[in-house]
Amino acid sequence: MSVLRIGSGAGYSGDRIDPARDLAERGELDYLVFECLAERTIALAQLRRAQDPGHGYDPLLEARMRAVLPACVAQGTTVISNMGAANPRAAGLAVLRVARELGLPRLRVAVITGDDVLPWLRAHDVPLLGDPGTAADLGAALISANAYLGADALLPALNGGADVVITGRVADPALFLAPLMHRFGWAADDWNRLGQGIVIGHLLECAAQVSGGYLADPGHLDVPDLARVGFPLAEVSADGGAVITKLPGTGGRIDRLSCTAQLLYELEDPARYLQPDVVADFSGVRLRELGPDRVAVSGGAGQGRPERLKASLG
Repeated sequence: MSVLRIGSGAGYSGDRIDPARDLAERGELDYLVFECLAERTIALAQLRRAQDPGHGYDPLLEARMRAVLPACVAQGTTVISNMGAANPRAAGLAVLRVARELGLPRLRVAVITGDDVLPWLRAHDVPLLGDPGTAADLGAALISANAYLGADALLPALNGGADVVITGRVADPALFLAPLMHRFGWAADDWNRLGQGIVIGHLLECAAQVSGGYLADPGHLDVPDLARVGFPLAEVSADGGAVITKLPGTGGRIDRLSCTAQLLYELEDPARYLQPDVVADFSGVRLRELGPDRVAVSGGAGQGRPERLKASLG
């Protein structure tokens, strides 16, 4: 296919479900991605797993799967999500249970592990970021450690034909980069295309933030029909060019301002956005309005991937 359609089904753990169902049913998507983890939410998931070894995944996993799996299966849309949180294996089994309840054909569910690095961290003293000292200084207070994996961790699942891919801690944009690499055959050292893929993933990862939710300031900057906000999707070409848009008839706004606000969200150095797969460079990104709720994105670039991964400690 010359254009890949990839949508954002969630931007945080407690995000609303109706816009994701709408995308699954009307979006004609190749991929639907649910990004539901943050530093706080994976810590909470670790606590749930400690209390119940059969849990530790996102509390809304089953509800989201019930809402979107029928349409995704019917249309051949692959679902990717980090809702596995602290227990991806248990989450994968939960997806299979939901599929059986819905009477769906047998799904190929892939589970990505390897982000839980607590034993390794206890055996290797490493410096803390943003705080003095090392991991060893935390002693018995350290109860969890999850490394941010990259798109390369997801590629075997996509190459194997998985219908649903469940991960734990993965860098947020990597959830969107992996299907682009898989579909278009981007090489793991094609730094500029990978950097552009990170731009696309960064714009989509927080769902309604790029649809106007990040801008909304009633009385000062009004966003139309925010109560029925539409989650975004991207139309991506093999060269990395993309259009950010949303479904017709949904609320919110996607324009140059909303995309600029999300592009700069959580960035430290826009020219060196450190990701597991690439050091992305946002400094040359160009946003061009093509029409109502349609913004063309180009100009992302990149350099070689960092030698180390970041880990979130609990």
